[in-house]
Amino acid sequence: MLIPMNRRNFVKAATLLAASPLAVPAADAAENTDSAIPEYQKPVFNLPKQVSAPVKIAAIELLQSGKQFFLRTRSTDGVEGVVLTKDMEDFIPILHRRVIPHFLGKDARDLETLVDDVYIANYKLSGQAFWCPVAYVEQSLFDLLGRTARKPVGELMGGILRKEIAVYLSGSGRDTTAEEEVDVYVKGVAATGAKAVKFKIGGRMSGNRDTYPGRTDKILELAAKQLAGKVILMADANGSYSAAKAIELGKRLQEMKYLWFEEPCPWEEKSETKKVADALDMKVAFGEQDSSLWLFQWMTENKVMDVAQPDLNYNGGFIRAARVARMARKANMWICPHNTQTGAASVNILQFAATTPNAGPYMEYVSRAAAKKESWYTPNFEIKNGVIPVPTGHGLGVEFDPDFLKKATVVKA
Repeated sequence: MLIPMNRRNFVKAATLLAASPLAVPAADAAENTDSAIPEYQKPVFNLPKQVSAPVKIAAIELLQSGKQFFLRTRSTDGVEGVVLTKDMEDFIPILHRRVIPHFLGKDARDLETLVDDVYIANYKLSGQAFWCPVAYVEQSLFDLLGRTARKPVGELMGGILRKEIAVYLSGSGRDTTAEEEVDVYVKGVAATGAKAVKFKIGGRMSGNRDTYPGRTDKILELAAKQLAGKVILMADANGSYSAAKAIELGKRLQEMKYLWFEEPCPWEEKSETKKVADALDMKVAFGEQDSSLWLFQWMTENKVMDVAQPDLNYNGGFIRAARVARMARKANMWICPHNTQTGAASVNILQFAATTPNAGPYMEYVSRAAAKKESWYTPNFEIKNGVIPVPTGHGLGVEFDPDFLKKATVVKA
């Protein structure tokens, strides 16, 4: 039986996790203990140990096939890494002018330093439009490194702890009625066996307004009737509320045994979110919009939230998310990255959760594409009994049809 934990029980469980031999992954053995280096800048992986010889980056290309974009990297030895991207069209100039030149000709094993340095060279651009291109290059280079070493990415990132990942269904929008919103998840649970779902409540950055009057109340009522007791429930406000209103609603959610209340206040308002977290016994999840590692450290140390939620793209890739995971682990927090990707693009969250000791009990997965299958890559990620197997091949473990990629167009600067 799955029982949502209050804050007191969560701390007990997290303390047990911290005492577990899995609490410090092999990668942390490389952690630099020099007190002059800020915690958020200390390395998390030891890639030269995993890949014995230099891997010089010879080419980085953006490919387009219809509405889809792929980031392909190639070493001087001819090994390639490929990832399917998200939100690429608006970021192309930054990718070509600011990101790609920084990585070309370098040793991919120095990836942690390269990611740090590309930020230093472009810090005034920091935000999703900068960090997404960096993340796609970084993830493609992880794929390349894994294929070069003939190892899964999880081994490069410290060791594989989980062979399958439990997911919670999300991804509906506020264009639904309350009835439609709940029905999405009733059907999704039936189709996938998922054990947890997350509703969109409030009006999104709306100053306490609902999408339409009564929608949130109706969602909570219908969810209680149709799903409560059968699956774990969560709610995402996307910054809809003031602290006072969020606390009022949060107390209602915790009475209904919701696992967490996500982004209750506008994402810039850290102090307001902390007020909500301090006032509630249930967990508050937060961080999907943030990309400052210093700020994540401040938020974890000051208990702004109970669940850290960096996006694996918006925050800049695996390396930076792993540093947030280390911060969260030291604060006895789960890390459950924000995710709006499915299919081949969602392999990043599976690989990350597979190797992260304090990954939460469920990772986010968009319900509307849960059963969709494609012919141009393998494996197709299908949710069965609420879990998705982590691919075990070299690199990220996704194989793209070479003929499909040959038809893609190389996008020039």
